[in-house]
Amino acid sequence: MREPDFLKDLSKCELCEHKCGVNRLGGETGVCRVTMPAVASATLHAAPPESYTVFMAGCNYKCLNCQNWTISQYPDNGFRQRGYEKPEELAEECVNRLNSLSAKLMGADRIFFSGGEPTIHLPYIEKVVEEARKIKPDTKINFDTNGYMTEESLKRILRFTTSITYDLKAYHDEVHLALTGASSTPVLRNAQYIGRHTRDKLWEYRILVIPKINEDEIKPLTEFIADIDRSLRVCFLAFRPNFALENHPGASRSLMDRCVEMAEDSGLKNAYWSGNADIPGMIMNSESEMKERYVSEGAKLAGSYALHAGCQTHPRGCSTCISNQACGIKKYIPEIVT
Repeated sequence: MREPDFLKDLSKCELCEHKCGVNRLGGETGVCRVTMPAVASATLHAAPPESYTVFMAGCNYKCLNCQNWTISQYPDNGFRQRGYEKPEELAEECVNRLNSLSAKLMGADRIFFSGGEPTIHLPYIEKVVEEARKIKPDTKINFDTNGYMTEESLKRILRFTTSITYDLKAYHDEVHLALTGASSTPVLRNAQYIGRHTRDKLWEYRILVIPKINEDEIKPLTEFIADIDRSLRVCFLAFRPNFALENHPGASRSLMDRCVEMAEDSGLKNAYWSGNADIPGMIMNSESEMKERYVSEGAKLAGSYALHAGCQTHPRGCSTCISNQACGIKKYIPEIVT
């Protein structure tokens, strides 16, 4: 069966900064381990911006803290997804649901692509958007991203998006790698480009606050954003125990208040926090060998959790890891779910 022409980019996939170059249409897999685009689920969602949210399966990160791990670690953790669907059928579903009474009562006004990470499905999403706008030309689109896309992919995303929600995990590369398996450099580059050149599309930057792991990253991140534009909106999200950090304590209310204070001290004018705070937990002791692999305390702690979850390559770096096709983290199943 001949694959659709709009998926031709997947024959040598370089959509994200891993730039694996694999033929996903031919069954080859890169860091994300995804071949054909797959829909995980879709639902009306009240979280701002209110929307009909399409969760795409798979991710180019292997975050230790992922709250959507049943989706992001597809296809290796065994959880069933909806799978590949014809773009015109998904587009019709999205437009119809946004026209429903439930959507109107909620205030849902756009299709929201999330995941996982939607960038790895970019040509598919472009086609869904094209089909949706054939039905309803003014269809709004939100793209929820970790920012680890190439500059060319970013330009493509900006062409069809109405709004972007943008996650920032850490400022320093070492902490970002230990937490996600990917470098922070492209993420900061893309965040800066959006903030400076297409700020009208930025809904907000979102920073998940994880006690003892990325606490020291908050000030550098707020200063980085303030240097772009002090009026840009920033939402701090309170970490709750999840995935490989299932026993780690949640962020305290005092820590979240302190993050907003740091943002304001940096000059930011639109910073706030959201989420459930003060969830109890226990901080893992850093493995002794991690003290030789990482410099910062946050990276050492994240590396210890990663080792416990099955990551054998340290410092972490999924692009160069020889075990990225048999990653223990992608098969990790937590005992506790919050």
